[in-house]
Amino acid sequence: MAQRNNTLFGDLLRGHTDTILLSILLRGDSYGYRINKTLEDESDRRFFLNEATLYTTFKRMQKDGYIESYWKSETSAPPRKYYSITEKGKKHLKNNIKEWEDAAQIIKHFIENG
Repeated sequence: MAQRNNTLFGDLLRGHTDTILLSILLRGDSYGYRINKTLEDESDRRFFLNEATLYTTFKRMQKDGYIESYWKSETSAPPRKYYSITEKGKKHLKNNIKEWEDAAQIIKHFIENG
């Protein structure tokens, strides 16, 4: 049963992937592995994206103008592709947060009055 709950939890969060990724990038530019590690760590290892999903999402969000990417060299490591949130991405994030808050308020109403 726990596996099923984790799957349902992951499905629920995956519906908010843009919001989650954009809010991480709002903290500062980062690269794919570090972003996915943040997802995993801050969710107590209950949520992460497989590599294909993560980079497909990045590609789509870049096409939509929500993020930009650039290459950055680190000391003694190969260059990494970094992502940053754009002004359009910040507006999209703000709208997503408002929609989430509205939905949460409706759900909370029914839970508390059920």
